[in-house]
Amino acid sequence: MAVLVDTNVLLRLLQPHHPHASSMAQNALDVLRGRSEPLTITFQNLVEFWVVITRPLADNGLGFTIEKAVEEVGALKRFFVLLPELPLQGEWERLVAIYRVSGKNAHDARLAAAMAVHSVNSILTFNTEDFARYPGISVLDPRTLS
Repeated sequence: MAVLVDTNVLLRLLQPHHPHASSMAQNALDVLRGRSEPLTITFQNLVEFWVVITRPLADNGLGFTIEKAVEEVGALKRFFVLLPELPLQGEWERLVAIYRVSGKNAHDARLAAAMAVHSVNSILTFNTEDFARYPGISVLDPRTLS
């Protein structure tokens, strides 16, 4: 069964000193690969990843150059299955209305919509509470995956 990898997990792979260390994120990915789980990402993950890695360090980013960011995005596309960008508007609108989503959680609702459209039932994320509202989504926490 395919697993969507949340952007926070992708970012931790580049941050060895973060409390959610890269080793924890890498271990979770290794466990899922060992189970032959297809690991997927969406175009939205790439956009969110780009925003953080190119944002200056002073603004809670990673301060990567554009060239380094292009290299890192290319690596993600090689290591993960990039789900096709299909129309998600109807599913997203349904989810935000039914689950009363507001503010920045609308980004997570878009990932949940992509999961529904692509029949992906699991997500690997450090922000487990962000996806708990959506029935049918199995939320996998890298801190507890073994």
